[in-house]
Amino acid sequence: MLPINWLAVLVAAIIRMAVGFAWYSPPLLLKPWQALTGVTPETMKAGLGKAMVVDVIASLIMSFALANIIVGANITDWLNGALAGFWVWLGFMATLLVSLWGYENRSLKLIAINLGNNLIALLLMGALLAVWR
Repeated sequence: MLPINWLAVLVAAIIRMAVGFAWYSPPLLLKPWQALTGVTPETMKAGLGKAMVVDVIASLIMSFALANIIVGANITDWLNGALAGFWVWLGFMATLLVSLWGYENRSLKLIAINLGNNLIALLLMGALLAVWR
């Protein structure tokens, strides 16, 4: 078992959620995201509880997985931690979401919105998890 800093994992998960909260806020990308997904304020409000539970669990899993990669690779500086977050984003997140464009004909604009959120979150999470050991 790798020595994981559980508080850092929790804070990194919170960072992911905070980035998403800001990214999908009314001043930034909420309106374009809603237009592309068909999610209305009413359906968003109705599904908020489930969405929050899923997001908390997903954020914790993502943070824990990234922490294991960073600790396993013995990354201890913020720049290489951010780079680890970038490679995870590119190798897993970006390839997965771009595949949705190919198979499900999803909008590239929607994919770009979602990828931007996850890129920023993973860069910040990686930097934090690398230095807070």
